[in-house]
Amino acid sequence: MNCVILDDEPLAVELLSQYVAETENLSLSFATTDAFAAIQFIQKNEVDIIFLDVQMPELSGIQVLKIIGNNYKVIFTTAYTDYALDGYEYNITDYLLKPITQERFLKAVDKALATGIAAPLKSTGIDNDFIFIKSDSKMIKVNLNEILFIEGLKDYISIQTTKEKLITLQNLKALEQHLSGTQFMRVHKSYIVALNKIDTIEKNRIFIGSEVIPIGETYRDIFLKRIEGNKL
Repeated sequence: MNCVILDDEPLAVELLSQYVAETENLSLSFATTDAFAAIQFIQKNEVDIIFLDVQMPELSGIQVLKIIGNNYKVIFTTAYTDYALDGYEYNITDYLLKPITQERFLKAVDKALATGIAAPLKSTGIDNDFIFIKSDSKMIKVNLNEILFIEGLKDYISIQTTKEKLITLQNLKALEQHLSGTQFMRVHKSYIVALNKIDTIEKNRIFIGSEVIPIGETYRDIFLKRIEGNKL
């Protein structure tokens, strides 16, 4: 997972950079004490995890979050517990209280990895695009062309494939963003469907094999317009 470190203390940046370098599955993409440089990098590059200081002179960690959005796993680094607690309003993954030990760092990373879904490969026109999900302490490869639909279950999602049903700790909105631009579409607050797996559409229901999936009023018009675009 690609990491960015933003902290106004050079020693903190150096320590976190060392921890990232010594951790399997992490790759340091950018480390800086400059909030504006970090924002510019994040907006132009693929980033998975951000280690973000809360109290900084130019912009606070909260202000940075407001600018970049919540499409990332964010781990706060701070000397102040009160500031860290504020971050949970922005769905942060964890917070590290300074001075940060490597053991505590690894626990935060494990939490980020446990709730992470790798983005699908960009479409190549070949039916082997895939994602990896964590389920039952394993990373499982899931081919996109085998997914029938995805159901949101509070903090978990259920992925129904042509072979099996997989449960993973994740939220539906995050996965929807990862699948943007593919053959998948949100049709209900609790469902994403694979358009190429739909058998029948009847009123406010979608039929995929023996499964019946509701179409939410909020999503109905956009969904039907996309379907109309594929009608002969």
